[in-house]
This record gives sequence, structure tokens and C-alpha cells, in this order.
Amino acid sequence: MKRFLLAFLLPVVAFAIETRIEIYKTIGDTKLDLTIQLPDGWKPDDKRPAIVFFFGGGWSSGTAKQFENQCRYLASRGMVAMAADYRVKSRQDVKPAACVADAKSAMRWVRANAGRLGIDPRRLAAGGGSAGGHLAAAVATLPGLDDPKDDLSVSCVPNALVLFNPALVLAPIEGAELKGFESKASAERFGCEPAEISPVHHVKAGVPPTMIFHGKADSTVPYASAELFTARMTKAGNRCELVGAESQGHGYFNFGRGDNRYALETLTAADGFLASLGWLESEPTVAAYFAANPPGTSKK
Repeated sequence: MKRFLLAFLLPVVAFAIETRIEIYKTIGDTKLDLTIQLPDGWKPDDKRPAIVFFFGGGWSSGTAKQFENQCRYLASRGMVAMAADYRVKSRQDVKPAACVADAKSAMRWVRANAGRLGIDPRRLAAGGGSAGGHLAAAVATLPGLDDPKDDLSVSCVPNALVLFNPALVLAPIEGAELKGFESKASAERFGCEPAEISPVHHVKAGVPPTMIFHGKADSTVPYASAELFTARMTKAGNRCELVGAESQGHGYFNFGRGDNRYALETLTAADGFLASLGWLESEPTVAAYFAANPPGTSKK
């Protein structure tokens, strides 16, 4: 909270952020793109930290606009910030396994093109909310579900994770009764065996540093699932910070919810997490940035 309050004291600075859209994958008639926010002063030969966000919507709907505000802000802080499109059930009639394949393709495309995108391939984060949070965690943990056309010599594993009420437990797990996605797990639903697509089942040493934001009153993705994932990460020797929000439900972090309190607080904390990795400098400027650049709204 101290970092959040300090943001009000910082001067408002105008940033020239350039937006680009590039296709990272084509499947039949479907072209999947990345909306890329380039920071002020960006050059193709830079070595900037970067992040790729994946939207939520139960692997069935949603758009990359969900994380537009977070991308714009992080670009103002000097990062190359991207929002990825991927196939979903309502538009391409796919199952979650295909969503994971697309997310892995997106991460590989960014890393393979880091040289011309001004990105440091060793400072590439993945983020997302709900099903998108699952995809971000999936690219960091799951050993399979790759697109057979991908160049597997390029790693899809990010160097950090920023997750918002992510679906982390998609299969039954001994000793846990969470009553979330794992209670309806089936190969028919997911397009693969449930444990194959469940991040918590694949936690091991070396999973990248992770920050999780989760509402404690979430009835869609139980808060206990984030606690279980965090416990397993910690036991494996990985850094994992869980920030719980009292009385808050699913999607509480989105811009357009109430007075945007939690959108601003979670983004400020995410900024602090990235700064702790050495990716960002100085104090967060969240409040000052959005005072000068009012946010749009997102509904997931």
C-alpha cells in the first residue's frame, strides 16, 4: 500500500506509446495476433523487459482488450507489453488444450522475434486472468500440448508470471477438495487428460517467480486453489507470492469494477513485483498515469 500511495506524489509525465499489431500464428482461416504496446523511446535493438497477457473467458470467449490498460501502463514504465489473441470455443469451437497450444506459440513467437522487437528474451513475463491466467501458468509448467508446427527449440517458458484469479487446478488432487474446475474434469471437456493441462500437477523446482492476485470470495475459481499452488511452489523452492483480496469475487482486478480501486492496487503491486526482479526502476506511477490517461473498461 505504501508504494500505491507514493504514486500520487509523482509528477504526471506524458508518454508516447506506439501500438502495433502482428500476426503470430495462422491456423486455416484464423489469424492470431498480438497487440504490442511500445514504450516511449523504443528502438528495435533495445533489450527491454516484456510481458504477454492472455485474456479470460473460460476458454470460450473474451478478447485481448481485457488487459489493454495494464499494457499501456507497463509500456509507460518502459516495458514492451503485449496482449495475445488465441482460439476459443465460441469463435473457433476448440477445447482448452488448443488454447494452451496457442499460448505456447505466442510465447515462442515473441522470444524468436525478440531481436527486432527490442526485447530481452531473458526478461519475458506471461500474465493473464482466469482462463488467461491458466494459460500463462501453463506455458511455464506444462511439458506438452505444443503445436506440432512450433519450433520446439525456442522455449515458451517465461521468466516471470503475473496471474489474476488463475485457474491452476484442473484435475482432482489428493488431499484437496476445492470444488472448482477439477470437480468437472474430463478429457472430453479439456481436449486432453485433466492432469495433463493442470498447472498445479506440474509444479517443480525452476518454475519462474510468480505473483498471484485472487479474491478470497471467488466462487468461480476457489481461493484455496491459489493457496494450494502457492504451497507447492514454495515447497519446490520457487518464489510465489499470493495476494488475497478480502470479500472480493472473480474478476475483481478488472478496470471498470467499482472505482477501479483493485485494478489500481493490483497493478501497483505487479509493478513492485517486476521491480523486485530488476525489470523496472523507481516507484510505481499507476495513479499518476491513469489520472492523465483515463482507463477504459473491461468486463471479464
